[in-house]
Amino acid sequence: MTQETWKDLDARVSERLTAVSDGERVLFAVAVAERLMRTHERLPSEDQFGFTLSLRPLLNALWEAALGDSTAFVAVKRGLGSFYLSDFCHNEGQDGPDDADDSAAAAVLHAAEAYMHGCADFAIWVSGRAVEAIDQLMYESDDDEGNLEQSLADELRRQLRDLDRIAVFAREVEHARMGLSIDTTARLREALREPLSRLDGSD
Repeated sequence: MTQETWKDLDARVSERLTAVSDGERVLFAVAVAERLMRTHERLPSEDQFGFTLSLRPLLNALWEAALGDSTAFVAVKRGLGSFYLSDFCHNEGQDGPDDADDSAAAAVLHAAEAYMHGCADFAIWVSGRAVEAIDQLMYESDDDEGNLEQSLADELRRQLRDLDRIAVFAREVEHARMGLSIDTTARLREALREPLSRLDGSD
């Protein structure tokens, strides 16, 4: 049997995200954004971006929203609105600030859009930003093509495992945007937030 390439896996992730509920898509997007943010936060301070770090409160609010706390809607709305009203949101192309194009920053913003609008495209774009981040990292380390292909495939397999983990709680997560009970939100937080956030993908 031929082993799936990273492009095959990428297509599978997109298909899964198109098929699942809005709630599952949002939780997936938030989890991937969290991993990218944690990676960014581990960089030396001189390599970090202030704008990216400033999105941590928005990402935390997204976690609460994705896990069923409907009161987090206001924080998500305001966080996304602040971006739209800032100079980081512009139509100047390469002549304007590119801070929002950082992978972690873009993933958080796309995850917020996924929560606000429920569109599959935003979650798919978050997946793509994680793939692009691997590509960029491997390029900067001057690694060979074979290692790049394997690393991209590993990231996408991780994303598929995350979707499988979320699917176990699909019935609850599907209704998260409308608000879940405090007990249900606490149970989902315990079962999902840290496992989905771990950079090594361990259980």
